[in-house]
Amino acid sequence: MTADGTSARRLTPKGAATRARIVDAANQLMYERGVAATTLADVRAASATSKSQVYQHFADKDALVKEVIETRAEDVLTQQRRRLRRVESLRGFELWRDELVERNALRNGAYGCPLGSLANEIADHNEDARRAIAAHFDEWLEMLIDAVERLKTRGVLRSDADSRALASGLLSALQGGYLLAKASRDVYPMRAALDMAIAQLGAYATETDSSA
Repeated sequence: MTADGTSARRLTPKGAATRARIVDAANQLMYERGVAATTLADVRAASATSKSQVYQHFADKDALVKEVIETRAEDVLTQQRRRLRRVESLRGFELWRDELVERNALRNGAYGCPLGSLANEIADHNEDARRAIAAHFDEWLEMLIDAVERLKTRGVLRSDADSRALASGLLSALQGGYLLAKASRDVYPMRAALDMAIAQLGAYATETDSSA
């Protein structure tokens, strides 16, 4: 059996396309409506698939939710990895902030973080899903830690800066900002929270850093 509860097999191109269509539809619906409000019937209608096709690929809704988690995590973390690898100064973190805030502003703050919104909704009710989401957040945190460490290595930040604490502050500010932006339909709280977290980084800037 595979992780999604279906029999292990090599999918045909047509089968792989059907599976991808189901996951894409579920991902979009669960992002816009939430997991609880999205039924398998909704997914079938949105993906133009039959009941038998859905169950051929996913044993139940929980299996589909697990695949949605992995899909979202791959999308989010791929974007974050690309952006954070380019951070070599405090200005780099400001550009990271700008990209996130501007993308969220296109939705007027609606829906929140693609990964964080799943945690908000299902972490207390699905332990397997909670662990999967937590592992992805750990990976995101490690990317931020690496970026802070890079600034220390380059002499941008002092050596006594606590990389894990500062990175945790950035990620917490981001997630809290997403939530407040979602509630207010305004990205101002998100930008303000990230500004404060980046300012905390700046408190450890060396005198030789010209990017602060």
